[in-house]
Amino acid sequence: MAQEEKNWERETLEKLAFAALKEQTRARRWGIFFKLLAFAYLAFLLLMLFEWRGDGDLMAEGKHTALVELEGVIDAKGDASAEKITSALQSAFKDKNTQGVILRINSPGGSPVQSGIINDEVRRLRGLYPNTPLYAVVEDICASGGYFVAASADKIYVNKASLVGSIGVLMDGFGFTGGMEKLGIERRLLTAGENKGFMDPFSPVDPKQKEYALSMLDDIHQQFIAVVKQGRGKRLKDDPELFSGLVWTGRKAVELGLADGYGSVESVARDVIKAENIVDYTEKSNPVERIAKRFGAAAAKSFADFALRESVRLR
Repeated sequence: MAQEEKNWERETLEKLAFAALKEQTRARRWGIFFKLLAFAYLAFLLLMLFEWRGDGDLMAEGKHTALVELEGVIDAKGDASAEKITSALQSAFKDKNTQGVILRINSPGGSPVQSGIINDEVRRLRGLYPNTPLYAVVEDICASGGYFVAASADKIYVNKASLVGSIGVLMDGFGFTGGMEKLGIERRLLTAGENKGFMDPFSPVDPKQKEYALSMLDDIHQQFIAVVKQGRGKRLKDDPELFSGLVWTGRKAVELGLADGYGSVESVARDVIKAENIVDYTEKSNPVERIAKRFGAAAAKSFADFALRESVRLR
């Protein structure tokens, strides 16, 4: 009997010890979780502080050069959307201390519609503020839609090795009909409207549709050419390849009249605008977007998985 009581006591103590150990492990995990959460919150606050400092130069006093950056592919949902670029340009021109605006371009092109909206707004702002010049400064690349925008500037400055031009329009895609025949796949496309399946990649090319597509591309190309001629005027050289879609180096672009000279943001602000103090008016992504881009969704998922796992264990 005494032996059974001893065994019972030992088992009870072991159970209590194991329970305490589990509770400590659980508490430690939650402690780690909340520490990571606190660290993430602190990182967020620091990021906000640095971003606030970065944007705070908009409040700088005195005469300055306004900078707006057009970076990446020009599309409606990206950082180089017409909405963001035009909004930044409006703020730059409205500031009474702005001596000149620099549009720094690093873009391979993009939507002709978005590019056209930016081009139109630049022209409108230059009309409203005739004493505030706008210069485009090209760094690595200013092609297609990027040059569509640059053509609206008073002058375009490049680096000798910049890539400039590509004054053309394209429509690309794939055709799968040959592969489908080899695999024995039949395309069943039903449409209401003769051209509803326009340029369907799984159907043979319709000569009439191809001709119509080429006419659309030519229409947009002519619009592009007209914008460039309007913006560059007599500075353009008479070269048959000018509007062929070719890309040139910055040096060749200056020779052809597609650019006016060599310069960087700093040199144009200092030597052309005569206002070395540069204020960045570029619209930044909101903090949540920036964090998502920098840290990625993986970090957020790990937090969620951890919390879910622990909540299940506590039940």
